[in-house]
Amino acid sequence: MPLLLLLQALEIMMITAMADFKPIPVDQVGVEERAAKFRTRSIKKEAKMQALRMALNLIDLTTLEGRDTEGKVRQMCYKAAHLHDEFPGLPTVAAVCVYPSMVPVARREVEGTEIRVASVATAFPSGQSDLKLKLDETRIAVENGADEVDMVISRGAFLRGELDYVHDEIAAVKGACQGRALKVILETGELCTLDNVRLASDLGIRAGADFIKTSTGKISPAATMPVTLVMLEAIKDHYLKTGRKIGMKPAGGISNAKTAIQYLVMLHETLGSDWLDNSLFRFGASSLANNILMQILKQDTGNYQSPDYFSIG
Repeated sequence: MPLLLLLQALEIMMITAMADFKPIPVDQVGVEERAAKFRTRSIKKEAKMQALRMALNLIDLTTLEGRDTEGKVRQMCYKAAHLHDEFPGLPTVAAVCVYPSMVPVARREVEGTEIRVASVATAFPSGQSDLKLKLDETRIAVENGADEVDMVISRGAFLRGELDYVHDEIAAVKGACQGRALKVILETGELCTLDNVRLASDLGIRAGADFIKTSTGKISPAATMPVTLVMLEAIKDHYLKTGRKIGMKPAGGISNAKTAIQYLVMLHETLGSDWLDNSLFRFGASSLANNILMQILKQDTGNYQSPDYFSIG
């Protein structure tokens, strides 16, 4: 097809997709300035200890590697339920997140706990697969015992302006979840602009997402505070319009307690205290739990422990 005809076809497609879906422009400078202010906040003493415990209970402890084994998943699940047995009273993490093939292992290991099992699906992390295969993978994850499914959107289709396709794909995966919670991963590092992040957030929410999630954690940048703030604002606008609460999951790049607390401050000031619960907010992380544990013991004993003091999980 000649280039001019191709551009005209894409323009018509975009107009059709956007007929009743108005993009909301983002003030990038304003967002970055506001996000920067959250990084200056400091919480001390008892409030800090409460925030650290809360952050632990908001973590999706994750292993998503080609070298994952049943033994590695079992070890992670044990850690999820026993973050540090020598310090009683700690909460568990919210969930463990694994590939579909490892869901049965995780399901057995967290039996009897409140820890949920999440599974990535839809050709994670690239999303480059046929829709039928994506739906089959989602159904397998659910049939294997997943409580939650983390899907990736088709970023190529989104960036081509095929918004109807992206919407319908998310809606189809939601149907394949059979009532399980669906987290829609935008992979914001590939969306290029905050305007696109806002558009993808609104699209995911409209298509039935229970959570919107920043990243797979496989590319850089992953979660950032400006990106997360834009997504939180999309959730806020949807809630004010419909009364429906959508969850948020920043994932990738949040590896220390100080940063996690800054995210919680931003969450509270943007959406309120209802979202300070793992039914509506998660951290996607692998190393964050140990750093939080180090900070909790520091608050309690006055001394830092070596990272080697805690299990890797």
